[in-house]
Amino acid sequence: MTAALTRPELTAADRCDRCGAAAQVRAVLPSGGELLFCGHHARAHSEKLRELAAEIQQG
Repeated sequence: MTAALTRPELTAADRCDRCGAAAQVRAVLPSGGELLFCGHHARAHSEKLRELAAEIQQG
């Protein structure tokens, strides 16, 4: 049996890495790292995240 790794759902305790607002989006980078963004910063950085082939997860 192969187990899939999943990341936990975003909660009210998760904060945007740019401004500290409530996180609404998790960007999982190909390297395995992750960034959390509020809606504003997710939109502001969406083009670059696409270039990096980040997996975007809405919370």
